[in-house]
Amino acid sequence: MATISPGAPIRLARAWLWLGVAALIGSGVLAVLLVLSRTPGIQDVFPLKDLFRAALVVHVDLSVAVWFMAFAATIWSAVGRAGCAGLGWSGFALAALGTLLLAVSPFFPGAEPVLNNYIPVLRQPLFFVAIVMFASGMALAVLRALLTAWPRGLFAEPLRLGAYLGALAALLALVAFAWSWAQVPVVDGTIYFEVLFWGGGHALQFQHALLMVVAWLWIAEYLGSRAALSPRALSAMFLVAALPLPAIPAIYLLLPVGSLPHMEAFAKLMIWGHPYMGPLLVFGAWMLWSVRDLAPNPAKSAFVASFSLFVLGGVLGYLIQGVNVVIPAHYHGSTVGVTLAFMGLAYLLLPALGFGEATGRMAVWQPYVYGAGQLIHVLGLAWSGGYGVQRKVAGAEQMLITLPQKIGMGMMGLGGLIAVVGGLMFVVVCLKAMSRRGAG
Repeated sequence: MATISPGAPIRLARAWLWLGVAALIGSGVLAVLLVLSRTPGIQDVFPLKDLFRAALVVHVDLSVAVWFMAFAATIWSAVGRAGCAGLGWSGFALAALGTLLLAVSPFFPGAEPVLNNYIPVLRQPLFFVAIVMFASGMALAVLRALLTAWPRGLFAEPLRLGAYLGALAALLALVAFAWSWAQVPVVDGTIYFEVLFWGGGHALQFQHALLMVVAWLWIAEYLGSRAALSPRALSAMFLVAALPLPAIPAIYLLLPVGSLPHMEAFAKLMIWGHPYMGPLLVFGAWMLWSVRDLAPNPAKSAFVASFSLFVLGGVLGYLIQGVNVVIPAHYHGSTVGVTLAFMGLAYLLLPALGFGEATGRMAVWQPYVYGAGQLIHVLGLAWSGGYGVQRKVAGAEQMLITLPQKIGMGMMGLGGLIAVVGGLMFVVVCLKAMSRRGAG
């Protein structure tokens, strides 16, 4: 199992973990409003449709963009070496301030929501300042990761190699965002932001997937799983999974940014690129099987739930037909799989970072509660999508006419509420452990 160097690596990892937990707290509060605004019966009693869109923007940005990137920086800090501390703290300060501004931006005038993919936005100056500030902070964190987290030998440290490849994917995503920003002409409507974040958003999927497997491997080693593969073979699997990354700058160089061929190329990159993770997923299944008889453990629970949701999300991705709620069913399954892996690794890292341990039945059951809620949520969305329920609408706009549609969205609402409880449990477990801070 990777050891964390003393000094800046531990302190930076602590700080980034705090930021990630804070983002989940804010996201969880908004998630309650989101679920209620789409649940049959409740949506007719409380007029939440207008609030739905603004809350959805900030909820997604906090729970996906900020949480994922903050925990990615936690991993990079933990596996990295000492050095470049000023770079790391500057990045954290910018990202933390950007997150704060992001959270308060809806309360300022002119917060018009635009529900584009990947990073939905509010048409509001403070929101854009927040996004640029957060991205700048993450750019510094990624730069520090590339300088301090490189593996000693290409095939000697698969866990550190996986984290480093994740940082490379993050770098490509940031470059893609900047490239699109410089070249895409500003137009009114959702299409501008859709195109602006399209390439970088697809690149981030590779980062998240690579770091999820890093979390699985770290958890499995902690649980005592004996690797059936040599470090060389496992490193080769990470390199295979990263093979699609050079296609990202190639698409930008060969196709006009924002054109239909440009966007289609990234869609095809997802279809044909993610299967390169197949060997890592098979190895993940083997690791999961190897720890099946171990005593209940919070990290083990998270590993089980993460693998199950991620595979389900991947399968649903190949079942998408048209613009309906099968699309959010797919990405909820995939992103929740990543979230659960990060939750499990967070439990593992808490004592290593000088906090208390995540113990007790709540910690053991939290991933299952959160995962079960998200499973019901995802299956409800997938079921409703099969009956034509459209995405990104709420209230009467959903046109829930048939009984199967209502059943599916009712499942979505129930699962979402259960998932909110599971997310709250994670925050409670973390805060209890982090309040028992030790030396480090």
